[in-house]
Amino acid sequence: MNTPEASSAAATQDAGTAASAARPLVSVLLIAYNQERVIGDAVRSVLAQTWQPTEIIISDDCSRDGTYAAIEAAVRGYTGPHRVITRRNAANEGISAHLSRLAGMAHGELLFVAAGDDLSAPDRCERVVQFWLAHGRQPDLIATDLTSIDHTGDARELIMPDDLSRYRIDDWFEKRPFLVGAAHTWSRRLFERFGPMLPGTAAEDQIMTFRAIVTGGAMSLHEPLVRYRRGGLSGKRRYRSVAEMLARVQQSNRFALSEAAQLQRDAEVAGLGDRMRRALAPKVAREQFIRAMFDARGIGERLRLVFGKRDVKWGLRFRMLLHTTCPAIYAPLLWAKRTFRKG
Repeated sequence: MNTPEASSAAATQDAGTAASAARPLVSVLLIAYNQERVIGDAVRSVLAQTWQPTEIIISDDCSRDGTYAAIEAAVRGYTGPHRVITRRNAANEGISAHLSRLAGMAHGELLFVAAGDDLSAPDRCERVVQFWLAHGRQPDLIATDLTSIDHTGDARELIMPDDLSRYRIDDWFEKRPFLVGAAHTWSRRLFERFGPMLPGTAAEDQIMTFRAIVTGGAMSLHEPLVRYRRGGLSGKRRYRSVAEMLARVQQSNRFALSEAAQLQRDAEVAGLGDRMRRALAPKVAREQFIRAMFDARGIGERLRLVFGKRDVKWGLRFRMLLHTTCPAIYAPLLWAKRTFRKG
């Protein structure tokens, strides 16, 4: 038999559940690495979010500069409504592992990705939550537009990634969408369904979008809610040396192989393993060839790879032969680019 006290407690619990359903907790995952000069502005932009309740996790990926000290300075004295956690990794983990770690710590129903050199509009969380609720909490990933900014923070142009609302799995396999992960929000259930991303994967935006398309769907909110600094891993660089250029080629190769492994694993979970394997075959062949050329011992082994790898185009085979046997040939070209392409 229910007592008045028990009935009152049940009513209170139901009211709390209803309130949580109407105003879901969200988590902002702000990742930083060697961004001492700009991280303070990024932190202040997430602290200024108008949505409540909000959990903010700010994490430094073992920076070599004063990034973590700048984070601590930016949150010092904060007395606002949000729950704020600051932390730093003991060793550098990279984008995918870093975000996966924070997603595993987060309690929110929606997880907002934020980069340490970008700025979130004060109503970013609020507008995305409203959009998600208006669509019955169905989307597993929501992407917004962005405004590009220069090194001083001045706005330059509107960036409109591809409209994910129109994407189905056949579309993704035919042509991957243009994305900017710094303006993405994931549902926590999406992350839990597929689990952490493999270490070494840089294109987390494509991975999470694929996951969303094969589950609850991905949608786009066409409002510029992130001020985005161009550059980062995908930005063009003027190499100071041939060694730096070759290091970048090898880094990109590691990223590509990790991404392929992650997409294949996720496709297996979604029951699309064979289709993904066929789709990735040309890319995997190219990247495995590049790795084999760098790992080869001596020109003889490299020549055998060049003339024996028939599933890789001749242009790449010749270029990798130059990269690995006589890279000094690129030195004059790099010098010319540094000298004549100023500004």
